[in-house]
Amino acid sequence: MSTATVLHIAGARPNFPKAAPVIRALDGHDVAQRLVHTGQHYDERMSDVFFRQLGLPEPDENLAVGSGSHGRQTADMMVRLETSFQEADPDLVVVYGDVNSTLAATLVATKLAIPVAHVEAGLRSFNRAMPEEINRLVTDRLSELLFATSPDALVHLGNEGIAAEKVHFVGNPMIDTLLANLPRFDAAAIRGQLGLPERYVVATLHRPANVDDPGDAAELAKAVHGVADQIEVVLPLHPRGRQRLAAAGLYPYPGIRVVEPLGYLEFLSLVRGARAVVTDSGGVQEETTVLGVPCLTLRAETERPVTITHGTNRLVTRAGLVDEVRALLATDRPAADWPVPPLWDGRAGERIAKVIAEFLR
Repeated sequence: MSTATVLHIAGARPNFPKAAPVIRALDGHDVAQRLVHTGQHYDERMSDVFFRQLGLPEPDENLAVGSGSHGRQTADMMVRLETSFQEADPDLVVVYGDVNSTLAATLVATKLAIPVAHVEAGLRSFNRAMPEEINRLVTDRLSELLFATSPDALVHLGNEGIAAEKVHFVGNPMIDTLLANLPRFDAAAIRGQLGLPERYVVATLHRPANVDDPGDAAELAKAVHGVADQIEVVLPLHPRGRQRLAAAGLYPYPGIRVVEPLGYLEFLSLVRGARAVVTDSGGVQEETTVLGVPCLTLRAETERPVTITHGTNRLVTRAGLVDEVRALLATDRPAADWPVPPLWDGRAGERIAKVIAEFLR
């Protein structure tokens, strides 16, 4: 009997720390693995540095799709992935998270009758204005294996009629990566490198709901200025939001330090030493939960409610951000041994690999 082949699809910055523990754990099973990078994120700081820092194998194929509108980018990936899948003839395609690469690979694999495994299944914001929500819904509906990171995800999948035998509660592989690299997060080193004071806030802002509309972006800039009036703000700025936030007057402004996107180790070193994080990102809510760093999420909802019930995360509005930061700065930072959500123990990759190996047998 020939060895089964698993094809991993990664394309954007959030995918890489999720994929690394799964690929590593599957090395211990009788499974051949291939890694396809769609090139959805192609900047060195958003892509290549993650492969080096996380010990990921070089991609077997890089489709170099690049940026574009959601429709054009997804369509380009589907065309190129179809050829890739037909040549590789995998027994299983593994997709991660909720980016356009995830959706494109799921659609192509399903039409070619290749089963799909979705890592990070069942997350729901219930806001279909978010492109990621559409990607989650479609991917989960079509997947044969659904790996859930939190108990609420199990509830959502059950409510949507997904067969229970397809669903596996495994924990969070992105947290595997964080815990494995925890000794490498050097807050003092990155603070010195960027010339930051001992007390600072990290901000990551790129969601369309915050930056696409000029009025929203201007309101956001005013709110962040109010935070910078209290404490220095360092902002690794995603290419997507840079022009819009500059046009909105976010920077230059006293107390706001805009820097280029950082590598995985540098960014989490920065977060680890922060007094707080202001974000509209999904993954950062999870990382701050485990690091015990207060997180203020500038969104009306989150697909990661476990970061609120079991973590340091709070949802805030742009209008309320300044007061929230003022109140937070008047309190002590949470203890370093903040309790984490169930199964966020650094072994999710092993659990996923075991289920995949059994499925392929």
